[in-house]
Amino acid sequence: MRRIYEQKGHGAARLPLLFSGVLALGIVSGGLFFWSHQSTAEQQPNAIPTVASSPVVPDQAVTHANALSQAFRATSEKVLPAVVSIQRTGEVQPVKQNIRPRGGQRLPPGMEDLDPLLKRFFEDMPGLQEMPRGGISPSQSSGSGVLIDSKGIVLTNNHVVAGGGKIVVRLHDGRTFEAQDVMTDPGTDLAILKLAGNPSNLPTATLGNSDEMQIGDWVLALGQPFGLQDTVTQGIISATNRGIGITKHEEFLQTDAAINPGNSGGPLVNLRGEIVGINTAISTTSGGYQGIGFAIPANVVKWVVPQLLKDGTVHRAFLGVGIQEVDQALADQLGMDRPTGALITDVQADSPAAKAGVKSQDVIVEFAGMRVTSPRHLQALVSRSTLGSEQALKVLREGKEVSLTVQVRERPASFDEPISSPQTEGAIKGQEFQSLGLEVATLTDDVALTLGLEKAEGVVIVNVAEGSPAEKAGLQSSQVITQVGRTPVKTVEEFSAAMKDVSLSKGVLLLVRSAEGSRFIVVKE
Repeated sequence: MRRIYEQKGHGAARLPLLFSGVLALGIVSGGLFFWSHQSTAEQQPNAIPTVASSPVVPDQAVTHANALSQAFRATSEKVLPAVVSIQRTGEVQPVKQNIRPRGGQRLPPGMEDLDPLLKRFFEDMPGLQEMPRGGISPSQSSGSGVLIDSKGIVLTNNHVVAGGGKIVVRLHDGRTFEAQDVMTDPGTDLAILKLAGNPSNLPTATLGNSDEMQIGDWVLALGQPFGLQDTVTQGIISATNRGIGITKHEEFLQTDAAINPGNSGGPLVNLRGEIVGINTAISTTSGGYQGIGFAIPANVVKWVVPQLLKDGTVHRAFLGVGIQEVDQALADQLGMDRPTGALITDVQADSPAAKAGVKSQDVIVEFAGMRVTSPRHLQALVSRSTLGSEQALKVLREGKEVSLTVQVRERPASFDEPISSPQTEGAIKGQEFQSLGLEVATLTDDVALTLGLEKAEGVVIVNVAEGSPAEKAGLQSSQVITQVGRTPVKTVEEFSAAMKDVSLSKGVLLLVRSAEGSRFIVVKE
């Protein structure tokens, strides 16, 4: 199970004694008691306490509650036989001296250098034993999965099985199988296991239509949290199409059904017993359930799994553009009445988008007949398009809607590779623009090379004044400004000339290139 926020230490669970000015609930010898609190003036020494009559629960309310309980029970009985536990054991490796997370437990080798915000729950998983510093221990992880084919096809998370080694799957009835084939898609954090021994007639769960799920719909999460077999929790869909920054392709369902370490890879199901998601992450400050969990939608699974089974990899279409979210400041600069769509920051040469006539500063508002609500939404629509197909594209360009046709093709593996960006502050002398709080210099071939850029186009930021409009807008040293408004700039002189025609009080729209790609930024007084 992935966690999103940094963990804090666990404390022993305690049941608090609650007091209020009128009523308090206490615990005595395992039972409950109530007492009322009155002022001394109100107390009557000889008064005989009275017991209020219990309210009558309407039969109709009981009937509705029992019906929901029966639905939970029936769904659990239907799906649990298909839920499995997964244990991965890697080769024996030395544990680094500096690996010492909270609680004295260690992280599996290869994970010690992860950003703390993205460290998964492996350090809390059952089977991870405390080791002395510098000791030797096998790399281990565990989680959940679900059978989706009676011949032994198990669906789970990539992070449950990543790292290689021996993978053992334990079925609901106690039988165990070793996984003979493991196929993964790190981009969505999905994985498929084929069980050894040619099993047949195994219980399975059915994939449902996750697009039908709406906020407020009941769901059940099934799995093996903390190694506890066959655990079921209930909740609702809290949100849809969430992106939380842990994988490249995210359209998560958010739920408040209790999900904990060990639930990873287990199914999230509707009350018909259909899989609507695969549990994969939680947001937490404590390391455990805090009411926010995330599941990969079943419709993403339906698209990924057949490709993994056929080719062992996933083929995704692409446009060849850099995109960013449109906020209100950008919408104002672009003449839009509200933030929507995906703003194009740059267009890759010879890409499908370039051939279709897409330009930087276009805002894609429709793809294949569907309204685009965000960059993440556009990415999902494009990536699952049929390779080689022609798709209709609508963009906003200088306040006008333009219709284009793009032929998508498979994305190259190197498309998302980051470029390095060493600091340039102090390395070269630039010209100051005090109104912005910037010092910039013309980008030379040598500096462009050190920044990992193919062309020496634009002005490189040498310094950003503390507290300046540029700093407040998020500009940093080593970034390269390539455009002011709609005017390309290649030298300091061109940048200076372009700045004369803009008003800092109204906001200056800059196209900025960094190690993460290109991005529009509005600098305003």
